[in-house]
Amino acid sequence: MSRRPGIRRGPVLVALATVLMTATAACSTVPASSPTVQITEAPVRPSEDVGIEPLSPAPGAPPEDIVRGFIEAAASTVPAHPIAREYLAASAKKSWSDETGITVISPDYAAVTTQEGSVTVTAHLVGTIDQRGVFSVGGQDDFTRQYSLEQVNGEWRITDPAGGLVIAQPDFERLYRLRSAYFLDLTGQRVVPDPRYLITGEAQPTALVERLLDGPSSALAAGVRNPLSGVELRRTITVEDQSAVVDLTGLATDPAPVLSEICAQLVWTLEQLRIRTVEIRVDGEPVRISGIPEEQTVDDWASFDPEAMPVDAVGHYVDDGALKTVPKGQPAPGPAGTGTYGLTSAAVSADPRTGSLSFVVGVRSQNGKVSLLAGPYGKTLATVLNGSSFTPPSVAATRSEAWVIRNGTEVVRVPAGASPQAVSAPTLAGLGRAEQLELSPDGARAAAVVDGPQGPALYVGTIVRAEDGGVALRDLREIAPSLSQVTDVAWQDGGSLYVLAGDPAEDRTVPYLVGVDGWGLTQVPTSGLPSQPTSIGAAPARLPLVSAGNRIWQLASGTWITLVRGAEPLPGREPFYPM
Repeated sequence: MSRRPGIRRGPVLVALATVLMTATAACSTVPASSPTVQITEAPVRPSEDVGIEPLSPAPGAPPEDIVRGFIEAAASTVPAHPIAREYLAASAKKSWSDETGITVISPDYAAVTTQEGSVTVTAHLVGTIDQRGVFSVGGQDDFTRQYSLEQVNGEWRITDPAGGLVIAQPDFERLYRLRSAYFLDLTGQRVVPDPRYLITGEAQPTALVERLLDGPSSALAAGVRNPLSGVELRRTITVEDQSAVVDLTGLATDPAPVLSEICAQLVWTLEQLRIRTVEIRVDGEPVRISGIPEEQTVDDWASFDPEAMPVDAVGHYVDDGALKTVPKGQPAPGPAGTGTYGLTSAAVSADPRTGSLSFVVGVRSQNGKVSLLAGPYGKTLATVLNGSSFTPPSVAATRSEAWVIRNGTEVVRVPAGASPQAVSAPTLAGLGRAEQLELSPDGARAAAVVDGPQGPALYVGTIVRAEDGGVALRDLREIAPSLSQVTDVAWQDGGSLYVLAGDPAEDRTVPYLVGVDGWGLTQVPTSGLPSQPTSIGAAPARLPLVSAGNRIWQLASGTWITLVRGAEPLPGREPFYPM
């Protein structure tokens, strides 16, 4: 594996990732069914000076204004939200907690007096954020809450605010930032992002590490390891000149491999906050690991890079049954590159130890019979499975194996050099027929396109591996319910996905980018594409590829261009990157 120098984003992905960064935050929410945003260029990151504090209640304000003022007062960076409490009656002021979660609603909410002393608020529910900063998509649901008010010294005040904050989406986006707590994939090869939303300010480093120590979100927990379980912060994290000191307690300093994993988790997690070096201490004493300096950087833990890619991971695609490579359309080595097998889709895996391409799996449709072929990269392939249909195969960077879905509901994994094995997917059959399956680069999650009662939709589940060797795909959850007619999906990295889906404004298919938890749904530009895209391939630090008009295109600087600039587009379908 090789790590890219400098910032771990490709030039095109920086613009898209910036949009996600500006649209997210800490203890709160994520819009999945809110209106999508068309991106033409990277927006300017909002200033860190976000302290636009709300106003106290106006004298004589009617009930609707009091309720609106209370919701607006949630957009405060002051601990305990003292202005919001001014809108509450005395008893409610004492009992109300602002730390039990956040509900994010659309900014065009309505507050209507239904009877004297009662105001009902209705809005589109963007999503909710729990106390650990984990977002859940609101789906197509509406938010409705009734507030009771009474007069206190001639002024209306709320008596039953309910727990937590209710905040309008623009205020949430202004005050909160998306960060990831990093856990370990089950092989211990790389860190896996778990999105959290944190309020801006100097307390972010401590808050983010506390989220890490709290453990992974419930949806991800069974698919990762957390060596930091049971560990606590001994004191607040200090940061000076992009250098942080993290003092832990409750942690044994041996064995060294576990300590190395812990250091990698902390350094990669804090790197998001532009912290370049981290000194990790245990009960006040600096951690000492052979070959690792006292002030650690992500370069010291490059082997855990969440965006690492094989050296040979150039784009691949299928053309007239043959496996071809980017950028010049040269045949892949071996019989697969000659068209001998008549492939309709394929995937290539790299050896996790060496990074060299080592394993290929492809789908062949011939004489009404569909088969799955597998074998060493560049060598002869053999039939390993038959069926009436197979999804295009998918691989992760952490294991030499490919996954497919056979006949719409049977999830199968094909380890290199071994027989296919069934993967338990207890909820898949009840959702509909699966049309696509894509493993995340770290192998902790899988995305699926499932054609259900409302049409093809996007789901993300967690990959769980038991000690007895059993493997399951669990907790499939819809993450972008506002999208319709989803046709394909590819992972940009472990925390975000490209999706091909219908454009609600026009009768066409367009690409989108969305966070793994459903936050930040944005429409990707289609400039340069001659027709609708039909399949998409992506990978960390690589230019996204699509097939449109049975030609291969790549996204560079917001425009889809040919593989060789200025040359004619090359024919092909089903693009992908090896992992």
